[in-house]
Amino acid sequence: MKFALNGLKNMIILLDTNVVLDILLNRQPWYTNAALIFGLSQQNLIKSYISASSITDIFYITQKEQGKNAAKEALKRLLRVFKPATVTDRDIYQALELEWDDFEDSVQFVVGEGLPADYIVTRNTTDFTLSSIEAVTPEQFIQTVIDLV
Repeated sequence: MKFALNGLKNMIILLDTNVVLDILLNRQPWYTNAALIFGLSQQNLIKSYISASSITDIFYITQKEQGKNAAKEALKRLLRVFKPATVTDRDIYQALELEWDDFEDSVQFVVGEGLPADYIVTRNTTDFTLSSIEAVTPEQFIQTVIDLV
């Protein structure tokens, strides 16, 4: 089992905004699986990233529900575990060239390619049907981890 867990350390995931908000805002029924991913990341069993372009949205939504100071503290805790993935001007231009319906998702995809991410973890997998990176729900990701160990 140790070998399998060590194999997870090479796994890279990019978390979509909705999954991060599930953790920060304790959104049910999605919180549990999102929190399990947080735990795997906190234990350095996987490498988890959040697109830098998502962080301002995450802050905005969190501060609306919990206040500015609570949002700042929540982001500080979150960023100790999930690393920000840089969004460059090149990423934006590449995303603009994609024929996706949702620009934010195309940016997420391009950023994921640059990591290179094994999975994009999202509750909206259908938004990533054109992605060459496998998009999975938090539940599917946890099942993948269980299958690997």
